[in-house]
Amino acid sequence: MMDRSVQELERAGGRMAGDLRSMIADSEDLLNAAATVSGEGFAVARTRFEEKVKRAKAALAEASQPVFDRTRETVAVADHYVHDNVWTVVGIAIATGALIGLLAARR
Repeated sequence: MMDRSVQELERAGGRMAGDLRSMIADSEDLLNAAATVSGEGFAVARTRFEEKVKRAKAALAEASQPVFDRTRETVAVADHYVHDNVWTVVGIAIATGALIGLLAARR
């Protein structure tokens, strides 16, 4: 489950990186158009820039949704496990605390 999430996140990151590169190029066009203050050129560059921003926002939302869904599933499974195995979790917590205390005392 974790590997699939990582792969999806990497693919989404690649798409977003491409969108960001494109948005940077369009913003440079927008700045160049603003420098010459050509009404038509400025409007075209601005429209393209707005479209790229919208696409980047949509890509970010699309990329983050599967991660949020998997996180909710993981939290639900962990919550269910903790409620079903209270004493096991308490034992693990005590053992972990003792190990950390032992390691901290050695320094």
